[in-house]
Amino acid sequence: MDLTAVPLVALRVFQEVAERGTLSSAAEALGYPQSAVSRQIAALERVVRAPLLDRQRDGVQLTDTGHVLLRHAGLVLAQLDAASRELSGLPATAGTVRLGWFTSAGGTLVPGALAALRRSHPALTVTTREGTTASLVRALRARTVDLAVLESAPPFRALDAETPALRTKVLDERELLLAVPLTHPLAHKDFVDVADLRGWAWIASPPPGLGVWPGLDERQAVAHMARDWMAKLQLVASGAGITTVPESLSGSVPSGVQMLRVRGGSQERRRVVVAWLNLSEPASVVVDALVSGTHP
Repeated sequence: MDLTAVPLVALRVFQEVAERGTLSSAAEALGYPQSAVSRQIAALERVVRAPLLDRQRDGVQLTDTGHVLLRHAGLVLAQLDAASRELSGLPATAGTVRLGWFTSAGGTLVPGALAALRRSHPALTVTTREGTTASLVRALRARTVDLAVLESAPPFRALDAETPALRTKVLDERELLLAVPLTHPLAHKDFVDVADLRGWAWIASPPPGLGVWPGLDERQAVAHMARDWMAKLQLVASGAGITTVPESLSGSVPSGVQMLRVRGGSQERRRVVVAWLNLSEPASVVVDALVSGTHP
C-alpha cells in the first residue's frame, strides 16, 4: 500500500464526505458532481484496499479503515494549511480559525468573542458556521472546523466514543428557562411547576422536541416549527405558543416575552463547552476570547 501518490483533492473530498454524512451533501458543499465525489472515494478505496464507507439508506458511516484514514488525512491537511500560513509570513497568531457553533451561541457568545478578537488580534480571521452538536462533532473529527462551541444536557458525557478523545473546556452552565407570551396565563407567576406545562401549544425546532420542556408526561402539541431562536421567540411574543430557552439568551428576548423558571422534575441545566482535537496558537486565542466572553 502506497499512500504517497494519493492526490490531496481526494483526501479533501473524503474529509468532506466524513463530515457531511452523505455523498450528495459533500458534492454540493464542494461544488462537484456526485459522480466525481464517488470516483475520488473509489480511488482511495483502491489504494487502501478496503472499504472506507459503509453505505446505508440514509447516508454513509465510516468503516474502521475510514476512521484511521480520516485521522491521518486531517493531520496532513491541517499541517499543509499551517505551512501555507507560515510561508506567507503570517505571525503565529494570524491566519484563519474555523469555528462551529450551535444555534443559541450565535445570540451573544460568538458575536461578543468575535468583536473582542477584531480589537485585540486584527491579523486573525475567524470563519464561523452553525450546526447541530452531532454535525459539529463530525466536523471536528473531519478537521473541517478547528473549534466548536457545543451544548450538552445532563448526564454530561463525552461528546463521542472515538479516539483520540475530543478536548473540551466548559464555558458556562445555566438553567433551561421557559418563554411565554406576556398575555399567557402563566406569565404573571414568579415561577411555574412542571405540572403547569401540560396542555399548552409548543414552538419547537429540529431535532424533534427541541423547544419542548423535557420529560413532560404527555404527548406535546407542537404548533410551530422553527430553527432560528429569534424566530421562535418572536412567535412566542405573537402569542403562537411557548418554548424553552437557554438562560444565556435571557438578555436577548424581544418585548412581549416573559421568561420563567420551572421547578419540579429533573434538574434541567445546559452546559456550553468549546471542543477541539488539536489546539493551534491562533485557535487558543479564540478559546481565550470565548472564555472571557462568559467570565468577564
